[in-house]
Amino acid sequence: MPPADAPPRRPADVRMRVHRLARLMDSSIRLPGGFRIGVDGLIGLVPVVGDLATAGASFYIVAQAARAGVPASALARMVLNVALDAVAGAIPVLGDVFDVAFKANLRNARLMDAYLDRSAPR
Repeated sequence: MPPADAPPRRPADVRMRVHRLARLMDSSIRLPGGFRIGVDGLIGLVPVVGDLATAGASFYIVAQAARAGVPASALARMVLNVALDAVAGAIPVLGDVFDVAFKANLRNARLMDAYLDRSAPR
């Protein structure tokens, strides 16, 4: 959570940063057949350290959403997505398959967008 006196970030800047990181983590590499994976799936292959590193990047997305003013209920869902991704990803082999398929960062980017779209001035 950002410090209480930190100014909120402009939603357009946050969206750009979050979507760039989410795509890198979850869908930046195209495989034959059109399936996409991200560096999250590759880094997650390294036991313990890889899972911690990818969870850190995922929590950065949550922190950016918090600074943009996303409410606690949406942030809680985002944290749940990251926790599920990290816990399941820690299971050897099956967790790596889950990690590639679940795409927690793209889910969290969509959750953030849904709130920011609803709260945008019209």
